[in-house]
Amino acid sequence: MHLVALVEDEDHVCCRYRLKALQPLWAAAGHAVVFRRLPRGLWRRWFWDPLLSRADGVIVQRKLLPCWAVDRLRRYARRLIYDFDDALWLRDSYARGGLTDPRRQRRFSHLVRRCDLVVAGNAFLAAAVQRWAPATPVVVIPTCVDPRRYPLAEHHVRPVEQQRLVWIGSRSTLQGLCRFRETLTQLGQALPGIRLKLICDQPLAVAHLPVDFVPWSAATEAQELATADVGISWLPDDDWSRGKCGLKVLQYQAAGLPVVVNPVGVQAEMVQPGQTGYWARSAPEWVAAVQRLVMDAELRRRLGQAGRLQVEQRYSVEMASSLWLEALARWVAPRRQTG
Repeated sequence: MHLVALVEDEDHVCCRYRLKALQPLWAAAGHAVVFRRLPRGLWRRWFWDPLLSRADGVIVQRKLLPCWAVDRLRRYARRLIYDFDDALWLRDSYARGGLTDPRRQRRFSHLVRRCDLVVAGNAFLAAAVQRWAPATPVVVIPTCVDPRRYPLAEHHVRPVEQQRLVWIGSRSTLQGLCRFRETLTQLGQALPGIRLKLICDQPLAVAHLPVDFVPWSAATEAQELATADVGISWLPDDDWSRGKCGLKVLQYQAAGLPVVVNPVGVQAEMVQPGQTGYWARSAPEWVAAVQRLVMDAELRRRLGQAGRLQVEQRYSVEMASSLWLEALARWVAPRRQTG
């Protein structure tokens, strides 16, 4: 099978984790995928690449195209597939105008109705597809990681002042950490000497909590995570967050770190209290959970190992590739043969 993937950029985090990482596995199964940047501008979208009409399937990743552009692409593509990992019919949690956006909703509903298959990153996203396009097949394929890329944290017995929390993300998701800053301050006050490693493309200062800023790099992120002790993730409690696919949690777990989260969206599925980490809703709960972990190296190791095992069994690139190939065999290949 020959596929063309239209993506925002091959280095975009969504493309790297949801498609590029699977390319070698697809090739081993006899399927080729070619990546093309989504054309920008009115005229470029009108003149689609002829390669699209020769492919067995065209994957549009994440981007909400204008309705007319979707219809134009539909004329070229034998089979049209949409892959996404955010609640794109909404504005994000930090938008000044609130979450609701009729224009985005209109584009999203039109696109998923015109597809032969939709691949959603979690069940919340899949339910939105079923709501607006009940006739379109939709499968859930979580964002996955390759645990072999991640060395395991060693969890040595160390005093609190040598313990490091870690947060990884980009400047867009750093806005959530800014909202969480007061709780971080309380963590620093309750556990003097503890530090936060911030792996990001933008620094952040927190009162009473020393922050070690590490510029993000694809080449070093896995090693940097493994030198921390506890992974943390906080999300606003809203529908945009329920559409998130938990990549940072998976990265922490791949590195063998216990994780503390607020139980919003897939974070409540990925972190099982007392097994792979802890839930925390209030500042006192955050302090209690982090304190329990930094005081007990064996607990950190046990919970971190369980998280790593969960990634290997449920969130590995092999698992994602298998789910994709099953979906393509069911919804694309048979139609190619009879179309």
